[in-house]
Amino acid sequence: MPPLGIHRLAVAAIAWLAGVGGAHAAIAPEALRVPQGFQIELLTDAVPSARAMTLGRYADGQGVVYVGSMGAGKVYAVEIDQGRARGVHTLVSGLQLPAGVAYRNGQLYVSAVSKILRFDGIDERLQKPLPPVIVTDRLPVETHHGAKFIGFGPDGLLYVAVGAPCNVCVPDAVHGQILRMKPDGSARELVALGVRNSVGFDWSPLDRALWFTDNGRDMLGDDLPSDELNRATQPGQHFGFPYCHQGDVADPEFGARRRCDESVAPVAKLGAHVASLGMRFYSGSQFPADYRGGIFIAEHGSWNRSKKSGYQVVRVVVDAQGRVLRHEPFVQGWLQVDAAGRETVLGRPADVLVLPDGSLLISDDLGGAIYRVRYAP
Repeated sequence: MPPLGIHRLAVAAIAWLAGVGGAHAAIAPEALRVPQGFQIELLTDAVPSARAMTLGRYADGQGVVYVGSMGAGKVYAVEIDQGRARGVHTLVSGLQLPAGVAYRNGQLYVSAVSKILRFDGIDERLQKPLPPVIVTDRLPVETHHGAKFIGFGPDGLLYVAVGAPCNVCVPDAVHGQILRMKPDGSARELVALGVRNSVGFDWSPLDRALWFTDNGRDMLGDDLPSDELNRATQPGQHFGFPYCHQGDVADPEFGARRRCDESVAPVAKLGAHVASLGMRFYSGSQFPADYRGGIFIAEHGSWNRSKKSGYQVVRVVVDAQGRVLRHEPFVQGWLQVDAAGRETVLGRPADVLVLPDGSLLISDDLGGAIYRVRYAP
């Protein structure tokens, strides 16, 4: 079959990534594979198009997890009681790609393409939130890579990932970067440049350095370039896009403008087209000791590869000095392959979140579900 035209390709990609192809039942946890000693269970399947997650108020095993969405245009609150979902509330509807959520001091921050909204006193108002406050409405308006992951850093500042509005192009001054600002939206500054589309970041427990995933460009074949796991050690570093991919592959169109050795290379290559999205350092104590300080990454899965890749959660093993040793599958089963080699996608992991009890939540935007992984040998 001849390749799609560029416009049709972009439309197909956006539709597939946004999960607007229709509702899909959540896969039964029994069909998912976890390492020996771990168990996985369905927390809820009442969060259509679930994307990023953030932890709200939580004490004595009871609390709230807030969940953004893509095509659904909604933000949810999932009440949790001793590892079980007690109820799911739709806090707000009708937003434009409200994928990113962040929580701080009883306030919920939500990204909606060009805006970041703040819902005050949210933990006490799950049934009827107050009207949102606009933190900023000066972010780029493009919807291609326009769903923005957000989070509060250890410095108390709000970090925002702003993707490039293209498959590959030279970004202008407001795209292809990670920025940060004060909680009121003021004092905006650049953190990282040369970032194609980061949909997940977290801070190392060793040195508080910012680590982030970045999705590689398309249309260079099945196996190039790899998605990246990056580490930013100081503000203003350049991570290669669009000139250099995966740290060592010059772009065929733009590579002559900037050498690969002029940018920061990734700390790990995660695989081509796996769509590495949400990532978190494992900060809990429930899992075995060798998991602590490591990273979990949700791989949303390929849409443009002859043989599908991703559709899993991987574990990145990091040593005591913060060096990546390897990455390996942790939860698999959302991609099923029969004896004839036919592939069936049953879910698409989008984000991961560590609960205070040490268990791990995984959002699946295709199944509209959240799963919980716990260690129970």
